[in-house]
Amino acid sequence: MKQLALTAACVAAVLSLSACKIVKTGGDTDKAPAADASGDDARIAALMTETWEPKLIPAITERALTPAALRTALAGGLEAAGTAHGKAGSGVGAAWNFAIAGEGTVTAAKLDTRARVLDVDTDGDGTADLTLQLGPVVKGSALRDFSPFYDFSGFRDQIEFAKLGRALNDAASARLTVPEGDPTGKTVSFTGVLALKSPTETWLVTPISVEVMP
Repeated sequence: MKQLALTAACVAAVLSLSACKIVKTGGDTDKAPAADASGDDARIAALMTETWEPKLIPAITERALTPAALRTALAGGLEAAGTAHGKAGSGVGAAWNFAIAGEGTVTAAKLDTRARVLDVDTDGDGTADLTLQLGPVVKGSALRDFSPFYDFSGFRDQIEFAKLGRALNDAASARLTVPEGDPTGKTVSFTGVLALKSPTETWLVTPISVEVMP
């Protein structure tokens, strides 16, 4: 009798275990980024991966004007040049953003600071007509604002949109090779973007590539 009871108990235990369902719980990496500011870094990192190489670099290189061509376009007015070749940033009075690619002679270099720059003469008159920002401190958000696929309406607020601008500037700066020694007098080739609110203001270029010739 005891043997029979023991057998019945074992069968019941086996049946009970077979009815259990093992559910795998995901770790933190399976969770979607939070909708608030705590998830900004993760969302922006994913967006950078999705757009930097596949979209942003081709958009800049394919639409880049030479300095001479941009000057010619601006001679017809900033609005006309922007409509034909650039993209306006979001908001009233926002700058027009243009892609630019060319080469020139380095007239001055400031490389002993976090806001490293090269002043470049692209028209051969001996005077710099644009400045290349090498970073890591980079002014403006031209990389973000030139790009048609970064729409402010798709971001939580201005803070998150500003974080994207900084992330793009950081990515561009990190990929540049800073020249060693004093590059003054050397030829430099570059591709990048600049923002203009006036056709006569100084060209401050955020480059995605810079090469100083030996």
